[in-house]
Amino acid sequence: MKLSSLADYAIVLMGAAARHCGGVRVSAAMLAAETGVPVPTAQKIVSLLTRAGLLRATRGTGGGIQLARPAAAISLADIVEAIEGPIAMAACVDVGRTEGSAQCALEGSCKVQPHWGAVNGAIKSALGQVSLASLSRDHNTTGAAA
Repeated sequence: MKLSSLADYAIVLMGAAARHCGGVRVSAAMLAAETGVPVPTAQKIVSLLTRAGLLRATRGTGGGIQLARPAAAISLADIVEAIEGPIAMAACVDVGRTEGSAQCALEGSCKVQPHWGAVNGAIKSALGQVSLASLSRDHNTTGAAA
């Protein structure tokens, strides 16, 4: 499994936004400059993250974006789902799928399908245990002597 570039960039942008937490509001362009994410891509991602309730946008003088809740309360799973939709390792565990909407030629006879829910749950749980706060810490200072 590999994250899309958009989800990867969203995690990078949210990490940068978290480092500004409590400070001045920032713009998508500022986050783009800080992270190297192209400005149009950063703007698109900020829009998706705002729509998902992970960022809060304020217009006008002194406006900008900021985290909608503390970084410790935002998980990697929250960010990935905001960009890619529900986490589903296989089409048969896609939570948005309706009954009878077969997306696999083996559906109905597959012996692995009953197990995908557990696998999917484990991956979502693992992503849910990684907070944005932990991702936004400076890697060079973690574990360093005080």
